[in-house]
Amino acid sequence: MPRRAFVLSALLLSTCAAAGCRSKNGSENPSAAPERAATPAGSAQEAGAGSAQQPPPKRATVVTIAREQQATWVRNFNPLLPEGSARFPTVAGIYEPMLVYNTMRSEYTPWLATSYAWSDANKKLTFTTRSGVKWSDGQAFSARDVAFTFALIKKHAALDLAGVWRFLGAVTAIDDTTVEFVLRRPYVPGLSYIGHQPIVPEHVWKEVADPVTFANENPVATGPFTEVKVFQNQVYELGKNPRYWQEGKPAVDGLRFPAYPSNDQVTLALVNGEIDWAGAFVPDIERVFVAKDPANHHYWFPLVGGTATLYPNATKKPFDDVRVRKAISMAIDRDQIVKLAADNYTHGADATGLDDSYERFRSDKAVEAGDWVKFDPQRANQILDEAGYPRGADGIRTRLGKPMHFDINVVSGWSDWVRAVQIITQNLESVGIAASMKTYDFSAFYAALQRGLFDLSMGWTSVEPTPYNFYRDLMSADLVKPLGEVAPRNWHRFGAREADVLFHAFESATAPVDQKRILDGLQMIFVQAAPVIPLFNNPSWGEYSTKRFTGFPTMENPYAKLTPNNPPEYLLVLTELRPR
Repeated sequence: MPRRAFVLSALLLSTCAAAGCRSKNGSENPSAAPERAATPAGSAQEAGAGSAQQPPPKRATVVTIAREQQATWVRNFNPLLPEGSARFPTVAGIYEPMLVYNTMRSEYTPWLATSYAWSDANKKLTFTTRSGVKWSDGQAFSARDVAFTFALIKKHAALDLAGVWRFLGAVTAIDDTTVEFVLRRPYVPGLSYIGHQPIVPEHVWKEVADPVTFANENPVATGPFTEVKVFQNQVYELGKNPRYWQEGKPAVDGLRFPAYPSNDQVTLALVNGEIDWAGAFVPDIERVFVAKDPANHHYWFPLVGGTATLYPNATKKPFDDVRVRKAISMAIDRDQIVKLAADNYTHGADATGLDDSYERFRSDKAVEAGDWVKFDPQRANQILDEAGYPRGADGIRTRLGKPMHFDINVVSGWSDWVRAVQIITQNLESVGIAASMKTYDFSAFYAALQRGLFDLSMGWTSVEPTPYNFYRDLMSADLVKPLGEVAPRNWHRFGAREADVLFHAFESATAPVDQKRILDGLQMIFVQAAPVIPLFNNPSWGEYSTKRFTGFPTMENPYAKLTPNNPPEYLLVLTELRPR
């Protein structure tokens, strides 16, 4: 896939913010309106008035999706917990946010809010919430539910995953359709954090004793799929919300989720026609998948899925040493990883770590300065020697006499990443570092990642409107949590105070030229500090079959990302799928 530059509107959004611009009207759909299901024919009317013949029963249209790769399911639909704790599509499909950022169109799509406006020098953000929306139990949704949700995450800090109460001062429902956010300081990037927060119903959650441990097994929500029809260890099924606010949607009856613990099993199920939609790595996809049914089997892998990244734990020595981080990076053969692990679907990352969705913002100067992403084991050995990590008699480097032996964590079923780690361990051995791969199922892997319980770990990066969010997640000292405490962001516990100065400057910047200058500075700090080790631009994995359903995004109709892996954008797809 060639590199593609996506013209992001986030710079313009912040300029609009200063002028108090409003978003698009919520009645505009992200793609063509779905076709309605045909009414079954050949019934009593055709047989005559006196006939007892009944029309055939309507066939249920249930979309089978492979998204989370785990061996068994745990029934949890709490949208306020970190990603991976609750079942798909809890945060954007069962529950919903006020806005959905569309990466492919570089714009916000109004959802539970129809508009927003900045005022008071970007210290006040006012949302108009959508009228006529009901919770799935029939009670009315209002701006008061929004205010309640933010009050709830303020009261329970573990639920404030984006750290919004670091910049929020107050949230008030002015009336049933107006909610006002007063900020402690100008914070233009706060739009995505606020707009993407899943909203919960006050009349239900005010009775919840501990929302941090609440499994919410029978959700009451506003999304298109709210009814838990089946929940077993190996499969669960959701039915559509009978009171959904978008007329005629969803056009399908439900969603089905079999448990597939690995990419290989997903691939087999795709080939056998058992899955309608997936977001997994499939090797040699043209031969393995498409060729089996060219009319119906399709995929789309744009390089806008964040960056596949090796996270060194900054709380552990020697990973607190920038020389070691850069030497490890220089020892890694990214070309080999791209060829053997990623099947040439992508390319190696540069030292900014930015994927192709941020192409507009990429600093050529920072890219040029980042020589530590180039494969150079000779230089890596030299740096480690100079840094005081000599080789022992067995060839393994030591620190204060202790061998440099580390584990690299990875999800067992992610075959592309598993192969990447196998290559990395071989690469590190060549420079005297002994590394062992440790595999986990996704839940255990993600729990360890969030708590910082790793030496080195594979991981991903966020995809947000601007690189501000990307770099804040990776090097803001404000987000560093104590080891063992859940950290929704900054898993590796790295803080750069000089970066925080620029983050704070960006938060009040509205002129595109000022924003670009600040982002250039953040890229240079990242390149100099190497807080994490970017490996390759992660494809936005997406496979689908049109044998039973249509309405999927494509390269020709890129109304959203195809992948089901990135909330809340997959909500745009869930509401467009329709039976064939």
